[in-house]
Amino acid sequence: MTIGILGGSFNPVHIGHLMLASYMQQFGGFDEVWLTLSPLNPLKAGSDELISDLMRLKMLEIATGTSKGLNVCDYELTMPKPSYTINTLRYLEKRYPRHTFKLIIGSDNWKIFDQWKDHESILSDFGVVVYPRPGYPVGTIYEDGVDVINAPMADVSSTFLRKAIARGKDMTYFLPHGVFDYIKQNKLYGAKS
Repeated sequence: MTIGILGGSFNPVHIGHLMLASYMQQFGGFDEVWLTLSPLNPLKAGSDELISDLMRLKMLEIATGTSKGLNVCDYELTMPKPSYTINTLRYLEKRYPRHTFKLIIGSDNWKIFDQWKDHESILSDFGVVVYPRPGYPVGTIYEDGVDVINAPMADVSSTFLRKAIARGKDMTYFLPHGVFDYIKQNKLYGAKS
């Protein structure tokens, strides 16, 4: 099987994440897409808005539910912090030798991909699929190990959602089914129950 690895802090997971993951699984040549929870992005180290790993994991589990082709990967929660994508990919390759893994990143991350630990090894050993993000046109990339997929863009961000929730806005339709209820029940991001 070919598995797409879509990493993120998912703080919180939103419909844009699931739309992208589903598109990649159905139209991007992947048998499955694993939403891989990152406890601490080394390039965003020190974020004080990051809620607990276990709560973000629970929201991912609620979001993916019983969907076919989308799974949650929590391996990075067991790694030393900060976690590095190359270590995750190497671990998954050893643990699941019959699977092929490929990294999925947004065009915003592609612009800084040369800052990622062992980015050359990620390209040569696994490959990268780049999708467009608002404000970061992809263009044509002539580099071995890189594919571009023009997945639909959803101009919604976790930052926007956190701010809206803190202001008491109803984000039911911006979040996967059940996630907003979980946020309210646990009073996350300043939500009122």
